[in-house]
Amino acid sequence: MPSLEQVKRSLESAGQAHVLQFWPELSEEQRDAFLRELAQLDLKGLKEHCEGAAKAAASPPDSLDQHIEPIPPECIGSVRKSGRDSLAEWENRGLVEISEDRVGVLLLAGGQGTRLGVQYPKGMYNVGLPSGKTLYQIQAERIRKLQELADSKHGSKCTVPWYIMTSEFTLVPTEKFFEENNYFGLEASNIIMFEQRMIPAVTFDGKVILENKGKLAMAPDGNGGLYQALVDNKVLEDMKKRGVEYLHVYCVDNILVKMADPVFIGFCVSKGADCGAKVVEKAYPAEPVGVVCRVQGVSQVVEYSEIQPQTAELRGPGGELVYSAGNICNHFFTRSFLQDVAEKYKHQLKQHVAIKKVPFVDAEGIQIKPTKSNGIKMEKFVFDVFPFSRDFVVFEVEREEEFSPLKNADGSATDSPTTARNALLAQHCRWATAAGATLLDKHGNPLPLTRSEIPPAQCEISPLVSYVGEGLEQLLRGRTIATPFVLDEKRAEELQAQ
Repeated sequence: MPSLEQVKRSLESAGQAHVLQFWPELSEEQRDAFLRELAQLDLKGLKEHCEGAAKAAASPPDSLDQHIEPIPPECIGSVRKSGRDSLAEWENRGLVEISEDRVGVLLLAGGQGTRLGVQYPKGMYNVGLPSGKTLYQIQAERIRKLQELADSKHGSKCTVPWYIMTSEFTLVPTEKFFEENNYFGLEASNIIMFEQRMIPAVTFDGKVILENKGKLAMAPDGNGGLYQALVDNKVLEDMKKRGVEYLHVYCVDNILVKMADPVFIGFCVSKGADCGAKVVEKAYPAEPVGVVCRVQGVSQVVEYSEIQPQTAELRGPGGELVYSAGNICNHFFTRSFLQDVAEKYKHQLKQHVAIKKVPFVDAEGIQIKPTKSNGIKMEKFVFDVFPFSRDFVVFEVEREEEFSPLKNADGSATDSPTTARNALLAQHCRWATAAGATLLDKHGNPLPLTRSEIPPAQCEISPLVSYVGEGLEQLLRGRTIATPFVLDEKRAEELQAQ
């Protein structure tokens, strides 16, 4: 560990000498902890980081309108527009790759549930389903079911390893939660948790913010910190050792995520892609989601703030939005592409500015909780590697089947526990009805099936019973079912025996 003198010199040359202003007031224990934290910082890159943050925050984002164009049709697959044969072919190809242990999933779970109003990792959140399952449990059970589907189809005994990228805030509670829940029936050795780096928040004039007298205000470096974390934690070596060639990367908060979706994996592998993105059609021109498109011929995600309203509103001959490919943080990568990024490109990733309210200590050492934004957190995004891809593809899926993120506390109009719960229950009502069941309301009246986001009834189907609605006909065809109804493994066995 560097000495106090060395750290002092590095901070001075970075223009950040103020960081040690309260050093004389710290106890021995606090000094040790603070020195350890400072030693882990990239002190050489600190000056660049602080200056870059201040400069980036001061300059408005460029408008990219004159340079953008949609992704060419030959690079796009679609659940809605592709024939049944193509979809079946891709699914089969995906299941073959899974059955041969060549597919892993990687979860981006570094963020805290602050917007949700909770003090624990988002994956531990229970959205109020009849079963009381958390996001982590739902995702674990989808992996278990997918392994079972690949095994029964190909006579294998396969494993889909689950890599979970956490941050300083989420690692310990996540490890503890998995342990307490017996890894939700998965093998502990196939769940690999690792931490992303933290970087300091800075003021608008480029000074590192002190959270308290002996601690910097640190934040995870965005989900694009993944590429550095893969190197720091030797994750790519682990994938290689396990024979994992393809990776499905996704965000923790999407309750409808299809883990290692064989159709998506099969599509990407069939196309020879090194990198792929799932997208949903934008709901309306100004919807605040990034758009997957090309800029000067290079595939990338353009943030909604970087496109003028008139460009966002452009429509094609059929009335469809020209820039409709909404990014949902759901990606495919080959391991060799990730290796390339780690070795050649990770330092070229674009930095994004997030303006935040960052608690700090003032010159008198008094802790302040700011009421307006006072700091800059620099983030990298996982999709910033798209421009480095040689064979990039896009796969369009249906929003109501695959995308309902959990971001805000209840009471918000969108992306809340209620909207996430409703999306899942509505999907399960559709599955049950498609399998030939008639659902009854609490008065015993048959329920009409609608494509609405509001579920007609409380009907929940465990991922351990069905991954995407398959296998339900033999259990539910011709049955009249009173709701609320939870179809778990035990209930499935009872129905099978009847």
